[in-house]
Amino acid sequence: MEESTPPQPIAITPGGQTVIQMPVGGGRPGAPMSFQDALQTCFQNKYFDFSGRASRSEYWWTYLAYAIGSFIAVTLDGITGLGLFSLVLFFGGILPLLGVSIRRLHDVDKSGWWLLIGILPLIGSILLLIWFISDGEPMTNAYGTVPTNTLQ
Repeated sequence: MEESTPPQPIAITPGGQTVIQMPVGGGRPGAPMSFQDALQTCFQNKYFDFSGRASRSEYWWTYLAYAIGSFIAVTLDGITGLGLFSLVLFFGGILPLLGVSIRRLHDVDKSGWWLLIGILPLIGSILLLIWFISDGEPMTNAYGTVPTNTLQ
């Protein structure tokens, strides 16, 4: 019996800009989203967007940037004796983080309401972690097409 390989993305360069187009039939992107593209997508282009899907790389790069920002904010708060930096980071980052989390759940074909399961101690956090590290659906699902991992 012959194993079938999943369809691979096709790189198209219109006007010098590379765009990854998924072949007919679906399939996951061949390359992860870059750190810079993930931040621009989440904090600029999709700041208040809870629809669509987010790849693993988009989700994890965004949370890494927020963790680094939190470390810097807490350090600056400690130096100045104010809680201002952490407060600004929290209010500036809560919507993009919520949006990318919901879009990540959409990628594994779950409703964004499943984010509320994190309220349950331990079990909820473990279940969310499993979903966040899982590979997304390789085909279009109820929440949209497969994320391309290009700047959106």
